[in-house]
Amino acid sequence: MSENSLESLVSIGNICRSPIAEAVFRKLVTDEKLEHKWRIDSAATSRYEIGSPPDYRGQNCMKKHGIPMNHIARQITKEDFQTFDHILCMDESNLRDLNRQSNQVKDCKAKIELLGTYDPQKQLIIEDPYYGNEKDFETVYEQCLRCCKAFLEKYH
Repeated sequence: MSENSLESLVSIGNICRSPIAEAVFRKLVTDEKLEHKWRIDSAATSRYEIGSPPDYRGQNCMKKHGIPMNHIARQITKEDFQTFDHILCMDESNLRDLNRQSNQVKDCKAKIELLGTYDPQKQLIIEDPYYGNEKDFETVYEQCLRCCKAFLEKYH
């Protein structure tokens, strides 16, 4: 059976949206007993937060929903573009950065797109909650849940 993969990214530094998306997708895959088919990770387009844990508000949101979150921020690598099937990002800025970076990678196999492309409610952009409050993190969680469910249904 072939392995698929998902990686989600955020330019602010892989501490808010992308670790939430990673945790949500990992839980969905685990609940469906499909762990053997997926390699799941998240990363940043920037170097701002490398080595940092997810924002405490995102961690609290995941705890509230019973979703384990265990991640340390890292920056995307050339190898990610060569090994992941899908790189899903949160907004147009991430998309531009990723497309620019991927053009410099020989043998890029990753399909790069917005995670919001899969939102049944058609909310294309997942806004950064960093300067917001707990409600904004909840909104990110709800969007990621909808999008990740739809993505998994399409590629399962």
